[in-house]
Amino acid sequence: MQNPIHPGLPIIGGMIRPALLSVLIALCAAAALAGAQDLDAQRPLVRSALEAAERGQAPPSQDPTLAHHPLRGWIEFAQLKRDIDRVGNAQAQEFLQRNAGQAVAAAFRSVWLPALARRKDWDALLANWQPTDNIGLRCARLQAQWVQGKADAAWTRQAQELWRAAARPLPDGCDPVFAALTAQGQLDDALRWERIDAAAAAGQSAVMRAAANGLSSGERAQAVAYAGFLDAPAAQGLGWEKSDRSRRIASNGLALLARKDPDAAERLLPQYAQTLGLSAEQQAQVRYQIALWTVASYLPDSARRLAAVPASAYDPRLHEWQVREALARGDWPAALKAIQAMDPAQRSQVRWKWFQARMLDKAGQPDQARRLYAEAARTATFHGFLAADRLGQPYALCPREPQDSAQARAAVARDPALIRAMELWKLDRAAWATAEWNDALTRFNDDQRRIAVEVAHDNGWFDRAVFALGRTPEELQLYRLRFPLQHQGAIRRQASNNAIDPAWLAAQIRAESVFNPNARSPANAMGLMQVLPGTGAEVARRNGIAYGGAQSLYDPQTNIAIGSAYLRELLDTYGTPYVTIAAYNAGPVPTARWQSQRPGLEPDVWIETISYKETRDYVARVLAFSVIYDWRLNDDALSLTDRIHGRLDGQRKRLACAEQPGTRNEE
Repeated sequence: MQNPIHPGLPIIGGMIRPALLSVLIALCAAAALAGAQDLDAQRPLVRSALEAAERGQAPPSQDPTLAHHPLRGWIEFAQLKRDIDRVGNAQAQEFLQRNAGQAVAAAFRSVWLPALARRKDWDALLANWQPTDNIGLRCARLQAQWVQGKADAAWTRQAQELWRAAARPLPDGCDPVFAALTAQGQLDDALRWERIDAAAAAGQSAVMRAAANGLSSGERAQAVAYAGFLDAPAAQGLGWEKSDRSRRIASNGLALLARKDPDAAERLLPQYAQTLGLSAEQQAQVRYQIALWTVASYLPDSARRLAAVPASAYDPRLHEWQVREALARGDWPAALKAIQAMDPAQRSQVRWKWFQARMLDKAGQPDQARRLYAEAARTATFHGFLAADRLGQPYALCPREPQDSAQARAAVARDPALIRAMELWKLDRAAWATAEWNDALTRFNDDQRRIAVEVAHDNGWFDRAVFALGRTPEELQLYRLRFPLQHQGAIRRQASNNAIDPAWLAAQIRAESVFNPNARSPANAMGLMQVLPGTGAEVARRNGIAYGGAQSLYDPQTNIAIGSAYLRELLDTYGTPYVTIAAYNAGPVPTARWQSQRPGLEPDVWIETISYKETRDYVARVLAFSVIYDWRLNDDALSLTDRIHGRLDGQRKRLACAEQPGTRNEE
């Protein structure tokens, strides 16, 4: 029998001889090392080839050095994509066949099929069609079938389903399909009103107007009036007929108005309720939005408007805001009552166990509070750590380090898609790398998926642990993978220079970029600590840090130096880490508003009452991460209670395995 792993080694009785196993492992490791060294040496050439392909220069894939490189397909893709409207069908088919089953074939098809639609090559489009969620491509396929006389009953059904489902604007390429549907007599007034109703529920007035174009003049005028009401709800709808549709439009429009002007929505609601006969459910829909957008800004009428929402209209989101509103006023009995009104699943979340325990404590019920603290303290979360502090217990941090065989690791590491993913990641092609990664994971079981995360970690692609782990409690205990620690020297040095806890600095990096030095946000925040170029220049100037322009923020040493100096400046301004972290995320204006609205609140209450969900979760996440990074750096951790207040010389805590695995850290 031939050895499927290494043909040069014999298999005796279906088993590799034990004496040869160590040789096999060594050979596999040597081969992998040699392959990795080859890829390392070729990487500059591949980078140049990709850039040349995107500039339209000579076909770089013809370089004999790259003839068998794992990324040859992506180099060719870069070249083909640049000139996609001139790619011949024979060339495209050859590329697809040669790369069949690979992520690069799917990437090519996603740009080639639209090109076929643009040049109306319907035969080729239909021949190469594959199911997709891309609405533009779905419309192109329907148009191709129509042109070729293949618009059967199934075609009509699919076109109608697309029309019904489209509450938001559709690509222009869908217009010919709906024109054909109209020509068939299959896009009648009832279907048009279905889409108008769906668009109204989604607040899409432009879609309502577009869908109304085929209606009779009277009905079209009514649809346009409905759309106008959604844009600017006022008294204009009070004269509408008392129909179900008028009532739906009125309630939808008033609910939209409540998000911008809850006072105006509250004034108009009784008029529409009486004139059009809005149902109790429709009135509750509007009152829900009035209450939500009032309490989210902590306006004076928050408690009254929350009380006006029927209990049947409450959902988890409004229950949470009812708690926050009571906390913001310091009304502990009302906060406790609001938590107890949650359904059991929501109330069992660690966050609400903590606050229920806090409110019970304030109500003089310490025994009940202690039981809930103990339940929360079993989790490695922000509120779990606070609960452990309250009880004087160690933190429930129980790291797990699985031991995998060399064969198992080698088998995963040599998966072709994973190899391509790692190379693309090192070449700063994150989107392509993710496509290959996702393809590889379709073939992996849970253990192989975890090993793939190990491979990514070893290659500096740390966020794979965030996105690919956490399906089981055991995976949440893989702290080394989920909380990477790079650039320790720079972190410790800059933390010392700026009198900041290095664990906090590491946690900030983990929350901002998951240690990706090339991270860039839609707002143009750059590098490990996601520093804006303008902020970077000003902080560098004030602190005497060498700064070579925006691109220098991709240098880890520069980014950490500027980011930590900025943290120090914010800490000097706000005085405590938890407010500083909020300002780092949200900026000074919202932070000043939260401070002025709710002065004197205890830290956990202040954090929970932050208006922005992103910032509220971010502050809790960074503080919890700080505990974990303190353990990674020092084998124990400063108590979170001391950390929140900025007391770096406070109590150090032991970490111990809890009776049950911890739940997901708040990330």
